[in-house]
Amino acid sequence: MSTPGTPPAPLTPADAADAARLVAFGLQPKLPPARDAEYAALLRRYQEEPAFARIADAVAGGLGLVVLEVSPRAGMAVAAAEDSVFAVRMAEYARRTSAETADRFLHGLAHLAVAALAFPRPQDLADDDYLGRITVNGVEAFVRHACERLAERAAERGENTDPASDEPGLEAAWRVYARRSATGATKDSRRLAGSTTGIVGKAVAFLADAGFLHRAGDEQGGTFRTTPRYQLQVRELASGAAMAELTALGVVQVSDGGGVLLPAAPGADLDLVEGAGLPFHR
Repeated sequence: MSTPGTPPAPLTPADAADAARLVAFGLQPKLPPARDAEYAALLRRYQEEPAFARIADAVAGGLGLVVLEVSPRAGMAVAAAEDSVFAVRMAEYARRTSAETADRFLHGLAHLAVAALAFPRPQDLADDDYLGRITVNGVEAFVRHACERLAERAAERGENTDPASDEPGLEAAWRVYARRSATGATKDSRRLAGSTTGIVGKAVAFLADAGFLHRAGDEQGGTFRTTPRYQLQVRELASGAAMAELTALGVVQVSDGGGVLLPAAPGADLDLVEGAGLPFHR
C-alpha cells in the first residue's frame, strides 16, 4: 500500500496473482473471511486499493463471474453469468435427479419458493442484518397452498384446470405439483426423491452445499438459515416475473417479522406432510 501523497506503485504479476487468489476464495462460498487470515487481508486490499480492486474485477469478469459484493460480511460474493464455465443451470441440476420435464418444473418451483419464503418482504431483502429461516416441510406446505390459490384463480377465469403438464410457466407448474404426492408411499415411510417434499429437500440441500443456506437443525424435514451470499443472489432473482407472481399470491402473511401461511380454504385437502412446519423468520 502506498503512503499518502505518493503515487501508487505499479501493479506486478504478484498483485495479479493475489487478485486471482481473491476470486478463488470467492468461489468457496462456505468459507467465511473471518476464518481465513489471507482471505480477510485480500478483502482489505480490495477495499483500500482501487487498482487492486480493478484487477480482481477483471479476473472475475474474464472467468464469466459477476461480482455482487465484496465485504467482510459476504466475502467476495460472485455469481456465474450464463456463459460461464462455473454456471450451474437449472436444467442440468434437475437432470441430476430426473430426466422428466415435469420434474424440472418442480425443482424450479421449489427454488423459487425457498427464495420467496426466506425473504418475504422487500425490507427483509434490503436489510443486510436480516436472517431468513425456512424448513423443508414449511416450503412444501407453502407451495401446496400456492397451488390452491392458483387453481382458484384459474377457475375464476374459466380456464382449463388440467392442461398438458409440460406447458411452460408458473400456471402450469402448480398443476404438475398438485398432482404429485407430498411424501410418496413406501413400506417404511421413507420420503421418496420424486415426492414434492423430496424435491424441496433436494433443492434445499443443493443450496446448503453451495453455501447459500446453513443447516440449523433437523426439525420439520430440516431447518435452515440464510447466508449473506444467498441474500445477494435473491436480490438478483427478485426482479423476475415468476418471483413477483408467486409473492403476489398473498400466501405468505407477514406482519411482525414472523412469516406464516395463510389458512387454507375450508375443506381443502392440501396433502400436507404430517406436522408440516411453517416457515419462520427473525
